Amino acid sequence: MNKLVINFTPTGMVPTKAMTSLVPISVDEIVDDVLGCAELGVSMVHIHARDHQGRPTPDPEVFAEIIRRIRRQRQDLILCVTTSGRTHPRVEDRAAVLDLEDECKPEMASLTLGSMNFARTASVNSPEIIQALARRMLDRGIRPELEVFEAGMINYGKYLMRKGLLQSPGYFNLLLGNVATAQADEPTLDLMLGTLPEGAIWALAGIGDCQLQVHRWAIARGGHVRVGLEDSIYFDAKRTKLASNRMQVQRIVDLADEHGREISMPDETRSLLGLER
Repeated sequence: MNKLVINFTPTGMVPTKAMTSLVPISVDEIVDDVLGCAELGVSMVHIHARDHQGRPTPDPEVFAEIIRRIRRQRQDLILCVTTSGRTHPRVEDRAAVLDLEDECKPEMASLTLGSMNFARTASVNSPEIIQALARRMLDRGIRPELEVFEAGMINYGKYLMRKGLLQSPGYFNLLLGNVATAQADEPTLDLMLGTLPEGAIWALAGIGDCQLQVHRWAIARGGHVRVGLEDSIYFDAKRTKLASNRMQVQRIVDLADEHGREISMPDETRSLLGLER
């Protein structure tokens, strides 16, 4: 079976120190978690930044410091930055990180392919904003990490491929378990996988209590995984034990071993995604 890509998302926008002391918030904490989990087999990192109060920030200088410090020690890792608009909806704020240069330029950036509701907030991604971000990534040579929360977003991604704004077949993150979008059940997963462009590379993420089950499906079906405290701060579905990022990544490595799947190293993941080092 093909090698397993571990896409690591250490921080996200929701977890706070009040929720769990184990979530990395500062630049030091984020970099330390990334370097530690890279030793276990992480090859791709999905980066969110926080300000000095621990709040999500689109400030490109904070992203630049995170990227710079990771690359000083691990130039091989694939670094992907968020362009989420949940807290800063203006396209100018969301796209600012895409203009970083030289050693701080990201190789990939997230692109959410539609609007949705979460349990308490909305994520609004208008066609105008999605296309503006996609065009900026295309112009800058930054590979999109296509974020998909329901099957219609896959179709919109294929529409953007026909328009020439996205390169086919694409790298898709399918996120299951959010209360207002695609649920974590196999019929839903089958539908989404059957809708992907031919040859697409796909990974699964489980939001909240379904994280482990979703990862099991990804590993068993030959897909890849997105894992980290962004998606769940607990180690078990009953929420009895808080997780660290290292615990979650190590569990992926153990599950892969159980299924006879080797872990994809950074250079192998680059080859899979068509990225130069």
